[in-house]
Amino acid sequence: MAAELPPDLSAAVSLLDRATVRNDVATLRRLVSDDYLLVNSDGSVEDKARYLADFHLPGFRIEPYVLERPVRKVWGDAAVIAGLIHLHWVQDGKRHARRVRMVHVWARRGGRWQLTHTQVTRVPD
Repeated sequence: MAAELPPDLSAAVSLLDRATVRNDVATLRRLVSDDYLLVNSDGSVEDKARYLADFHLPGFRIEPYVLERPVRKVWGDAAVIAGLIHLHWVQDGKRHARRVRMVHVWARRGGRWQLTHTQVTRVPD
């Protein structure tokens, strides 16, 4: 189900995507809530500080991606954006690739949208 997003949420999602592939930690810091939680595809959990620290690792880079089979649901000041991603990234000098289902939970707080939770589930090859 791909619903139309409110313009301010659509802008925040686009900004998050660009900041992610540009390692733009300052922008990510503004877009990610202080109580952010990331559940990785291996089951590990990261808070905001740990998530942002990854972008400071030497050589770490997430390549541009496209959200396939998008699911977009908005309920007032809360939203879920999900879909399938062919994720490619470089870490520790090695290129990695993985198909994942990604779910982002957004909340409008203080008049602006922030990412509050991400769940990433590996899709078997």
